[in-house]
Amino acid sequence: VVDSVVSEVVGQNTMDFILGDGRSVVATESKVKIQKLLDSYGTGIEVLSVNLQQAQPPEAVQSAFADAIKAREDEARFRNEAEAYANGILPLARGEAARIEQEATAYKEKIIAMAEGDAARFTQLVKAYRKAPEITRKRLYLETMEAVLGDVSKVLVDVKNGNNLMSLPLDKVMQGGAAAMPGRGGVPNPNANTLSSSKSISRGTMGNRGDGLRSSSRSTLREARP
Repeated sequence: VVDSVVSEVVGQNTMDFILGDGRSVVATESKVKIQKLLDSYGTGIEVLSVNLQQAQPPEAVQSAFADAIKAREDEARFRNEAEAYANGILPLARGEAARIEQEATAYKEKIIAMAEGDAARFTQLVKAYRKAPEITRKRLYLETMEAVLGDVSKVLVDVKNGNNLMSLPLDKVMQGGAAAMPGRGGVPNPNANTLSSSKSISRGTMGNRGDGLRSSSRSTLREARP
């Protein structure tokens, strides 16, 4: 009776179910059916419990079944690792998305402010141009040339009525001008001695001329006295 009932219950379920979590279910169903069958025979026997202590697949398929179990275990492990990775990476991704959104918002506000400033400046420029066209045009030209030539170290000037180009090395000119200014940065002025000599000569010449004028004036006064 037991063999027939257990074989029937086992045949109604899959091997994975029986070898896994289904052993208790198989035992419960087997106990109920065995008791009914015994009662139908009038044996008077009462079945207290049915326990499936061990369940193994047939030897011919044991290796395949072991591989299947290992695959299921690997699947569960990979799923757990994936969930752990997702739980770790999602907060980082959300933080990075929030940072990018904040930077985009700041950049948008900056561009809008710059555009509004340029529009206001252009409006003021139009008003100024309507009041004084020539002055405004000249001011714009000078501001543009200052902005363009501010970072240029060399300028080419087309000589009027000529075919040659004059090269102005602005960097060297500025260095020469700084060197020619006395008393700044401790740089000696090579023209200082020449200027001092010229002043001395001029003073000497003016002094001699003054002495001659004073002598001639005294002689004239002596002759004019009675």
